[in-house]
Amino acid sequence: MRFENPLAFYFLWAIPVLWVLAVIFHKRAQKKMAEVIGSRLYPFLSSSVSIQKRNAKRVLQSLVILFFVLALARPQMGQSMQEIKSEGVEIMLVIDVSESMMSEDVRPNRLEQAKTDLSRLLDRMPGNRVGVIAFAGTAAVLSPLSNDPNAVKMYLESLSPNSVSSQGTNFEDALKVAAESFKRGGVADDDTAKVTRVILVASDGEDHEPGAMEAAKKLAEQGIKIFSLAYGTEKGGPIPIKDGMGFWKSNKKDRNGQTVITAVKGDALRALAQAGEGSFYFATFGSEYIRSVADDLAKLEKSEFESKMAVQYEERFQLFLLIGILLGLVELFLGERRSSFKLWKGRYEVPPV
Repeated sequence: MRFENPLAFYFLWAIPVLWVLAVIFHKRAQKKMAEVIGSRLYPFLSSSVSIQKRNAKRVLQSLVILFFVLALARPQMGQSMQEIKSEGVEIMLVIDVSESMMSEDVRPNRLEQAKTDLSRLLDRMPGNRVGVIAFAGTAAVLSPLSNDPNAVKMYLESLSPNSVSSQGTNFEDALKVAAESFKRGGVADDDTAKVTRVILVASDGEDHEPGAMEAAKKLAEQGIKIFSLAYGTEKGGPIPIKDGMGFWKSNKKDRNGQTVITAVKGDALRALAQAGEGSFYFATFGSEYIRSVADDLAKLEKSEFESKMAVQYEERFQLFLLIGILLGLVELFLGERRSSFKLWKGRYEVPPV
């Protein structure tokens, strides 16, 4: 037998706490009753209460907690080997980490919203192999293709403008690095394997450099589709400069001392998606664009990735949960009164005739 959730045993501390509280409240109630009605009358009025039944209820309550904790710990018995096959597409998440992505025209800022949205996207499309690339003036692979969404989320969370060495928005370099990542970490190419590959670009499109459209068309000819997500507003916003503690110091200024206002360039990202034979999405608050992205990716042809042998255990928590519920019902209907209570008839009794 094994327990899938052994941390649940920490709740067993509730049992001694239950007994300690029961003793404290009993003594406190006993003291208050004695003060109100007197110490000589209190034993008579409380004589109908069965101490044995009261303790029995505490024991039942303790057993209920015990069996509920055992059920929560998910006991498992037996095991079997099962082959698990995964299928999907290979996706490189290419995220813009340039300084303009720190603009707060969307809350909390463009980059944080992109990280949150892409994490939600991972939850909607299990089975795919996903990698992460950060880019600005240059591009860097943070995570190669992986079918572990939790690991990919960890790399997404670490994204910041410090993830790359130079600033700017070089789409061409980012696309080339993504294509090379498919070759290094993707499914081996052969005559029978056909893998659908997608590059998903999340950016504000600000100050992009030339050459990206030609690179996107070449990738489309190789069967690699390009999807794009636009973050920011057309009105735009300043780029905040913060200290090491995350507090605002000032806004970024140009050479003339004027505050730099950065606005989203949706047209550039739309053209990039069109050249890459993919789809363009504008990230707006409250819209369902992430669902649309997941639905469009689900329509693509899927490939079968490597299969793995996994150990399957049989859950046995149901028995412990049932016992806990039955004991709880018994405790609920068990009273604290004595089964036979003789009423005091006075100091003298009339003899039978």
